[in-house]
Amino acid sequence: MLNHNVFIALLHFPAMDREGRTIITSFTTMDLHDIARPARAYEINTFYIVQPVDAQRAVIKKQIEYWSSEEGLKTNPTRAETVSLVRLAYNLEEVIEDIQNRRGRKPKLVGTDARTYPNTVSYEFLKREIEKRQEDFLILFGTGYGIPPDLMNTFDYILEPIYGAGDWNHLSVRNACAIILDRLFSKNRC
Repeated sequence: MLNHNVFIALLHFPAMDREGRTIITSFTTMDLHDIARPARAYEINTFYIVQPVDAQRAVIKKQIEYWSSEEGLKTNPTRAETVSLVRLAYNLEEVIEDIQNRRGRKPKLVGTDARTYPNTVSYEFLKREIEKRQEDFLILFGTGYGIPPDLMNTFDYILEPIYGAGDWNHLSVRNACAIILDRLFSKNRC
């Protein structure tokens, strides 16, 4: 993988509801495919799904097992390749520990949000840091109404929001992930 030092995680916990309360969000089947595919296209090391609810984890495992099975391979061989990048975790600490055990160092944590924070950085800045290949990076994507600010404030960096043509920037996490990975890794970007 070209971007062997980059990992991504979809956080179903902690997440926020519209009132700002911390909640656990539900997994959707689109999350698996629509994030694993750009992760593979942009040669990301691993795509973690953070989901602490066992019933939800069973659904995710069943999907991964199906696409990795003989029947799944016959149905769509590229799905097996993309889901091979997926690892399931109960919490963010487990993700960080897994990366640290595999790579021998703690990754830099990079949050994504529709809001700006004091440690907000540009895509160009993060791209340059990643290309040095001196550190590992874990890019975190929130669900629901985003990652709680108290957690965001612990991250090393936060990517600037995705701005569209106007002032509306409430994309699905799947769209945001694809756009962010494209901005950081596409060959045909300036």
